[in-house]
Amino acid sequence: METIINYFDTIPSLHRSLILVGGITFFWLLEGALPLFKFNYKKWKHAFPNLFFTATTIIINFTLAFLLLNSADYVQANDFGIINWLPEMPLWLYAILGVILLDFFGAYLAHFVEHKVKPLWMIHLVHHTDHKVDTTTANRHHPFESMIRFSFTLFGVFVVGAPIAIIMIYQSMSLIFTQFTHANIKMNKQVDKALSYIIVSPDMHKIHHHHMLPYTDSNYGNIFSIWDRIFGTFSYMERETIVYGVDTFPNETTNSSLVELLKQPFQGYRKPTNM
Repeated sequence: METIINYFDTIPSLHRSLILVGGITFFWLLEGALPLFKFNYKKWKHAFPNLFFTATTIIINFTLAFLLLNSADYVQANDFGIINWLPEMPLWLYAILGVILLDFFGAYLAHFVEHKVKPLWMIHLVHHTDHKVDTTTANRHHPFESMIRFSFTLFGVFVVGAPIAIIMIYQSMSLIFTQFTHANIKMNKQVDKALSYIIVSPDMHKIHHHHMLPYTDSNYGNIFSIWDRIFGTFSYMERETIVYGVDTFPNETTNSSLVELLKQPFQGYRKPTNM
């Protein structure tokens, strides 16, 4: 564990980029071999706006990375945060607890709030209006959402008291998991269900992309499924009945246009009631 911590403490930017590119490439190829849905689409054309938003997410996160580094240095120097206030524990437990708690603040809580606060929902809507969810959908986030998510992660660093190594482990895992859970891959249902008791599985997350409530407002987790189960936001439906998109923004042509997606958060919209 110490070797892993030391590696992520100084992980080069190139290695972080390789994790992102390698994950997209791996799941892109796997989608061709084991597709869940046989989409009738030109994959590169569909991927263009999603990869554009992936690029903006990378730029924003790298630009603001110094805030994470300074915050991590502060909590370490001042012995601040939850994992630093607990009794001394083995390094492996310290790291796992740190990642689990960062997953709550940086992913689950951020995601939950985005669905409950209308202006934030309008920004997050860009992620949900993909009608053909695949691994490129993973980072289809409007630039404003990238900044919102970063803010929640930064808040989490202070509350959790995470050193930079644990932050980097969390962010690396988050990248892989979000690509995995969005990938258009067909897993054995029993295996998927077993995984969903601990981690967010592909079927579990795709329910979140169903076009109608209450399913859209469920399964918010990114890495660990425990948060949805603890807070009662877990839901289940047969994957064959999933329809991607948002019922109040049904125009697939508009939802595939980069220009329209950039403008989407500023359009008038009333979130529907439960059906």
